[in-house]
Amino acid sequence: MKIVIITGGSRGLGASTALQCAQRGLGVIVTYNSHPEGANAVVAKIEQAGGKALAVKLDVGQVSTFAAFRDLVADRLQAVFGRSTFDYLVNNAGYGLFNPIETVTEAQFDGLLGVHLKGPFFLTQALLPLMADGGAIVNLTSATTRVATAGVAPYAAFKGGLEVLTRYMAKEFGGRGIRANSVSPGAIRTDLGGGLPDEFAEALAAQTALGRVGDPDDVGKVIAALLSDDTAWVNAQSIEVAGGYVI
Repeated sequence: MKIVIITGGSRGLGASTALQCAQRGLGVIVTYNSHPEGANAVVAKIEQAGGKALAVKLDVGQVSTFAAFRDLVADRLQAVFGRSTFDYLVNNAGYGLFNPIETVTEAQFDGLLGVHLKGPFFLTQALLPLMADGGAIVNLTSATTRVATAGVAPYAAFKGGLEVLTRYMAKEFGGRGIRANSVSPGAIRTDLGGGLPDEFAEALAAQTALGRVGDPDDVGKVIAALLSDDTAWVNAQSIEVAGGYVI
């Protein structure tokens, strides 16, 4: 059984990705920070369908905890899955902030930086010794890196940095057969940043060729597909999953 680790897997895109991966026969490790009930519910759904999954606490903004997290993952891999390695990493955990540039504080800036760029960088570094050769990484970025949206400058800037980092991961890990791609969602109905009000959703839908905003499964299915052998020759790419947003 191949195994995927998904950060921020308690709800939204992470939860959808976990369920989609489990449906494809993968063992699943989801992380959560402040929502253990959601993570445990995801694990329960997977187990009820005959799959294997577990939830582990992780704050992606706290790099100092990553070594202990890696050791815990190593222990859980052996105990639950009978393996010493895992195959896939999805750097998904994140949160939104909607403030114009002139009102963003240094603390808000640093918080977003830690979770959306610094965290994925050092978490990937920490977990590499446990990742099997021939695996894959998917980093979650954002369509706001292509289409400027007032009020999300720091978030978009760090997602843009993560998109560049993805190509460097593909370059540096290619010798081990590890692929790295990024998925760039458009407007999705999740609770990121407090959710998507109906009026805002209608405005975004009007700017989308397919005439609606996305659901988590629209993105989760693409992430699961990128981890599969069907996309084994897709590498170092940024794939926008947005229904044709502002084209």
